[in-house]
Amino acid sequence: MRIGFALTLLMLAACSEEPSEDERRAAVAEVEAHQEAPVELLVPEAILYPDIEKNNLYGAGCSFVPDGGGMGAIALAMADEGYMKRRGEILQFAADKGSDELPYLARRKYDGKDVSFTLDLDADSGQRSGEDTSDYSAELTVRDGKDRVVYSSKGLAQCGA
Repeated sequence: MRIGFALTLLMLAACSEEPSEDERRAAVAEVEAHQEAPVELLVPEAILYPDIEKNNLYGAGCSFVPDGGGMGAIALAMADEGYMKRRGEILQFAADKGSDELPYLARRKYDGKDVSFTLDLDADSGQRSGEDTSDYSAELTVRDGKDRVVYSSKGLAQCGA
């Protein structure tokens, strides 16, 4: 009986050995590989006239202003490219030619280096606001490279030439 008890204790001790340094490193590497960085929210800034002049951002398309955001557009959606401003830098996006076409040759989706954006218009809400412009209720959604929403707002899209 005592021998059986001693053998059991030896077996339990063998099972509870500390992992080797290599085993620890492998375990830590596995945990780190499965960790995901937290979402970094995007804080878009108004694209002002000096930005438009400096970057030659003229042409037909749609500009988006968030509700309560004043008069400065935070996104421009044009035929071939889209633009946003973050931390004082103009971000450039390629129009997704496979996405829906909006008024004045704008597109619904634009892809950038780190983020992408979609501009959804309520077509039924369109109201003429000028000789060559119409205003639409709209929603802008910006996603990071892992398809996580980093900015979303309802607002007004003005489309025109």
